[in-house]
Amino acid sequence: MNLQDAIHGAANLLRAGDTVAFPTETVYGLGADAANPLALRKVFEAKGRPSDHPLIVHIADSSHLSGWAQDVPDMAWKLADAFWPGPLTLILLRHDQVLNAVTGGQDTVGLRVPDHPVALALLRAFGGGIAAPSANRFGRVSPTSAQHVREELGTKVGMILDGGSCRVGVESTIISLVHDKPVLLRPGSLCIAYIEDTLHQKLMLTQVTEQIIRAPGALPAHYAPTTPLELHFADALLHRARRLSAQGCKVVVLGLGEMSSYDISNNGFEYFSMPELAKEYARVLYATLRHFDRAGFDVLLAEDPPDTQPWLAVKDRLRRGAQGC
Repeated sequence: MNLQDAIHGAANLLRAGDTVAFPTETVYGLGADAANPLALRKVFEAKGRPSDHPLIVHIADSSHLSGWAQDVPDMAWKLADAFWPGPLTLILLRHDQVLNAVTGGQDTVGLRVPDHPVALALLRAFGGGIAAPSANRFGRVSPTSAQHVREELGTKVGMILDGGSCRVGVESTIISLVHDKPVLLRPGSLCIAYIEDTLHQKLMLTQVTEQIIRAPGALPAHYAPTTPLELHFADALLHRARRLSAQGCKVVVLGLGEMSSYDISNNGFEYFSMPELAKEYARVLYATLRHFDRAGFDVLLAEDPPDTQPWLAVKDRLRRGAQGC
């Protein structure tokens, strides 16, 4: 079956109330018709996802935005014009007809236009909104390839569209626009400075009124491998590795930069060099965690990345992953 036929077949499955895993630029999503409560139930069951955890609705372009949200502020249109299609999710006031299963019972809805040709072709062929969390078991490492989806969900998904490896590798930036000030609920690959320049104002990182909004992937423990993951600054990383190795643990260190910067000889642990550029690190992060999850290690040790804006998303995912182990 060629890709075009596969996309039309996937659209028909969605119309029939089944699920379809599809690629986006961020991670693979487990999609269902956002207007079909029975189809949405299949998503929650396949993932083991709590029913009050909201889903992101993927739409074909910004012209569909008003069909899902009401009282759309000018800020939303500015961000949509600047960053859609792209890895940006906007939290807006929902229309009354949006299902509670999509919003987790909240009065807000998350919307985005993915920047992937397969995802966009599927959305156009389907003709409606596709609610799609990441195509993995709830709380675990997100999939960035079709094979990851097969390993995670197997026969629990109606169909998997293979669009290759995701080029971004971490989930979308989430910004709430339901109050006067825009609020960053989850960092992603987008540069915060570019977003602020587009809006001509700063993003709020925390706000009391936003604490009641539940956003996808914002739980303290999330994105976790099954193997325990620990996060340490560089000066403590090797000390921890040596200590665990001396206790008989099989340890791998995910460090920034080349192996030559560390004296790891005869210390009984393995070292894996992660990219020193934030975007490259993000692109391979989940695939790397999955690889070492299957390799029989007792502990994964990761070097805490820099406290700079380009590393916000990577640091966020590593910290939540370590909390989830």
